[in-house]
Amino acid sequence: MPRKANQNASRAATLHDVAGKVGVSAITVSRALNSPDLVSEKLREQILAAVDELGYVPNRSARTLVSSRSHTVAVLIPSLSNTVFIDTLAGINEVLDPKGYQILIGNTAYDDEKEERLLRAYLSHAPDGVLLTGTRQRPEMRQRLARLGIPAVHMMELDPSNERFCVGFSQDEAGRQITRHLLDRGYKRIAFFGARLDPRVMQRLDGYRKALQAAGCYAPELEYLNPRPSRIGMGVEMLEVLRQEHPDCDAVFCCNDDLALGVLTGCHRTGIKVPEQLAVAGFNDLEGAAWAMPTLTSVRTPRYKVGFEAASLLLGLMEGQTPAQKQLDLGFELRLRGSS
Repeated sequence: MPRKANQNASRAATLHDVAGKVGVSAITVSRALNSPDLVSEKLREQILAAVDELGYVPNRSARTLVSSRSHTVAVLIPSLSNTVFIDTLAGINEVLDPKGYQILIGNTAYDDEKEERLLRAYLSHAPDGVLLTGTRQRPEMRQRLARLGIPAVHMMELDPSNERFCVGFSQDEAGRQITRHLLDRGYKRIAFFGARLDPRVMQRLDGYRKALQAAGCYAPELEYLNPRPSRIGMGVEMLEVLRQEHPDCDAVFCCNDDLALGVLTGCHRTGIKVPEQLAVAGFNDLEGAAWAMPTLTSVRTPRYKVGFEAASLLLGLMEGQTPAQKQLDLGFELRLRGSS
């Protein structure tokens, strides 16, 4: 006589199956999966164990239809390898993960058109909110988000018009202050090394120009700009060209620490004394800056906090809250070390 087939073998486990396994209501299971901070740790572990045992897969589409919420957030950043944005993602995750949100991460590769394509694709998932890097998105995309009722927060920059929700700092002012520091130390022939040339790099360049123009020291021939991705080797190469073309240059402000570490490497190879013959300043204050020889002067940026505060602001918007202000300026800090 043939064995009776397992009636449950041909169907997927349901929320009610998990609830029955643990001995709680389906609402409690849903709460544990979607808002885990509202359930005790012990109960949450029991529910997750039952989910694993039964192979239950939440139907996010169905949940969206019922609640009008997808519990997803789209996050668009320009790089998945740049430490700056890895730190920012860590801050975002710290806020959204405990609230049960899934993060859809898109790498725009510093390409405006790709960013728009990704955003259009992610809108098909009906995200509850969007986190964007910078403020250069086209008005059409902002209007589309507004029509759909999807809140968006912009990271890393501030909006001069104060029309958008932003968490960041003034890239322009950061560039101005680090250049002002070099001027205060007595350097006059200050070069600028820039790579990638994304909007934030160009804002730092604007700050550099403003500081030098105010001091009567601006020399456009000392700007070295390369649209290719930044790397330490590029800093070495830029230094070689600078020394050939302008041997009287006495300081360099690099748009990031990669280029600055390359400049320090080039100086060490060629016997240029830092800062006696050439002062060097970077940007972002990555971990290697404090361990360079000599230690690197840089601008410390609040990368993790930008992600944390941007996600917190977005969380409030998604919950219908009205923030007291649209922009949160987290500032920056000059880390003055041996290279200047």
